[in-house]
Amino acid sequence: MPPTFAVFEQAEHHERLARARKAMRQAGLRACLCVGLENLYYLGGYDSWVGVNSPQAMIFTDGDDEPTLVMRNVDLPLAVETTWISDIRTYHLHLEDPAVLIADVIEEKGVAGEIIGIEAQATTLNWDLGRRLERAIAPSQLTDATTLLGDLRWIKSPTEIACIKQASSIAEAGLQAMRRHLRPGISEMALAAEVDDALRRAGSDFPSIPIELASGSRSEGGHGTPRGRRIESGDLVHAEFAGVSNRYHAVAIATMAAGEPDSEHRELHDVALASLRGGMAAIKPGVAVADVEEASLEPLCGSGMDRHAMMRFGYGIGVAYPPVWLETLQISRGIDQRLEPGMAFVLHACITPPGSGDGVILGGTWLMTQDGIELLVGAGDIDLVVT
Repeated sequence: MPPTFAVFEQAEHHERLARARKAMRQAGLRACLCVGLENLYYLGGYDSWVGVNSPQAMIFTDGDDEPTLVMRNVDLPLAVETTWISDIRTYHLHLEDPAVLIADVIEEKGVAGEIIGIEAQATTLNWDLGRRLERAIAPSQLTDATTLLGDLRWIKSPTEIACIKQASSIAEAGLQAMRRHLRPGISEMALAAEVDDALRRAGSDFPSIPIELASGSRSEGGHGTPRGRRIESGDLVHAEFAGVSNRYHAVAIATMAAGEPDSEHRELHDVALASLRGGMAAIKPGVAVADVEEASLEPLCGSGMDRHAMMRFGYGIGVAYPPVWLETLQISRGIDQRLEPGMAFVLHACITPPGSGDGVILGGTWLMTQDGIELLVGAGDIDLVVT
């Protein structure tokens, strides 16, 4: 009988694990000590945020052994209701050292002294825990497997796509709430509350990043969270937030005007829209991500506005836990990756001239298909919305 809140069939988890083991063998890794929350969920089905303050890990070799989960005893019910893994070892906080328990599992699996992968960039692996693990498993050597495991999640299965599309429907409810409630006189905080309420009522799980929302003189900031500022007539207001279904995220991005904006604000929006259109037009199966970002900047070069486009053009989206929802796929110059059907990603054009007090961010979440890209949620390629 599957766990009560399992999202995927056990066969899908097994297929993912088989791909992980193949990648491990190609990289010369004998085992993985998986601590990243996204990978615990993707490979093991274990859905929990608690790894940020209670160490937990999934250990498996490059062979055919059943993975082992190590976690704090109070969290055992969280695992039982979601994971397909039956070999679960627990420890009592402050009385037992999880690093020692993990070392015992590595010994049992016959890979002591070997090279072991770990997500060195995971937010759940702090400096203290990393040092304790290195001491406990010596002479085994830890090496960074963040990219190796993260890249497995690029191509989405039909079930994953269904989750992302459901998340997109939820995020659309947030966009509609923003359109309904944005008006001069409302505070950024109150507007964000309306968006958040709409997301939750539409069925959203908690997001990995708080609602980003900034208005007027604050709109120059690309990642500003709402404050008590009262929105004034003609202000540009940009927001970025996600709908979440079964930990799969879909990000909505929009800039709107509260009342009729001046001509400079409209021009800034048009510049950002041209950038978004340029990047989107370059996307097709097999294209290099660096070429996509270059194409997004081309419409800006003649006016010199390209130097004010300070954010990457896009990134992969899918399973996520706080504090971020970005995957290892990066749509940016300086990155050697290519786009393929089955990928889901966020695209955004961000124009924020320093010192101007003005900024526009346009975009959303798209799905890559054999024929091109499909907008799932976000303002996308539209003229400035005036509420």
